[in-house]
Amino acid sequence: MDLNYLNTFRVVALQRSFTRAAAELGYAQSSVTMQMQKLEQYYDVKLFERAGRGLRLTSAGDELLKVALQMLELHQLSRESLTRQSGGTLTIGTIDSIAAYVLPGVIQRLRAQYPDLAIRIVTGREQLMIRRVKEGELDVCLLLEDGAPAADLQWIAVREEPLVFLTNSAGRAMSDSSRLEELHDAEWIMAEESCNYRSMLERVLRAEGISYRIALELGNPEAIKRCLAAGAGVSLLPRMAAEEEIRQGKLAVLPIRHPAIRLDLLLGLRPKKWISQPLRTFMEMIRT
Repeated sequence: MDLNYLNTFRVVALQRSFTRAAAELGYAQSSVTMQMQKLEQYYDVKLFERAGRGLRLTSAGDELLKVALQMLELHQLSRESLTRQSGGTLTIGTIDSIAAYVLPGVIQRLRAQYPDLAIRIVTGREQLMIRRVKEGELDVCLLLEDGAPAADLQWIAVREEPLVFLTNSAGRAMSDSSRLEELHDAEWIMAEESCNYRSMLERVLRAEGISYRIALELGNPEAIKRCLAAGAGVSLLPRMAAEEEIRQGKLAVLPIRHPAIRLDLLLGLRPKKWISQPLRTFMEMIRT
């Protein structure tokens, strides 16, 4: 039985009129009449009787009103309790760079708001994180992707995450309108082969006939930045991973833009997943 019917019954009982109840609830009068008829059919009793120009409750209606008020109150209490929920566990799957450069500030704000919430961050390759969300091991995943990577998850675009070409601050000088072709035959310090922005870069370089040499292949952004700062070479990283080094002048951004070299920060979760209040707050924090 729909709890809305019990709420409509409550209002009719208080107003002693289908017309006034409909006006208060914003329903058509025919909808109120239909709901009361279904309640009477469900309980197999008469709930109202005529009293002059209005209505009054039958003895059965009077008994139902007492129970309905308790049920509606319990329903409201359950909603308020879940709204205030701060315990439980929130499990987030992501990649190393997001865990290191995006999540720390957000997690601290979330912990301040929900001190009883246990937060677990799991890192790994994108496809593993996606699979674990599908299997229910993770509540959500937060990834850098060029479009939704899996059709059977719900994806929320958080923002475009800029990718930047980086070199030693004392490295090559380039004009403000530099093009990718100017990196012909450059030595690259690349992320590991499974990294999606490395795959994107190599695909573009091959498509445009730009030769390149891989001088070093490293597994995390910190190692790449240290090698760039120590010597020659060019690399492609999410700007968030190198923001501090750029600000301090340790690394220089090459002014190159290419429409096919871009990624979005995406949040993925199972369709129709129940969203707890802490998870809802986390999603809002990430988006803002």
